[in-house]
Amino acid sequence: MFDKIKDMYRLQKQAKEAKKKLKNIQIEASQDGFTVIMDGEMEVLSIAITDELLAKAVQNKKDFEEIILKCFNKCLKKAQQIAAEEMKGLMGEMGLGM
Repeated sequence: MFDKIKDMYRLQKQAKEAKKKLKNIQIEASQDGFTVIMDGEMEVLSIAITDELLAKAVQNKKDFEEIILKCFNKCLKKAQQIAAEEMKGLMGEMGLGM
């Protein structure tokens, strides 16, 4: 029984370490003059818009919104892939192989 408790404690510690590691990873995606940076926990750290894109945004709001949407989705997808890779080993140890 104590072995199971030790294993759970060890897995909990590893999960915390993985979360900390994800917090320190920065993922960047760009789309037509728009850039978003988020961490491995999918928190947005910054965005940037080129002056050229901003000038176009005034003329065509719908295209501007589409660029932003695509860029955020691209960055989220990258962040999810990185998080999945980080958690793969931990899940395997728990017997929940991915």
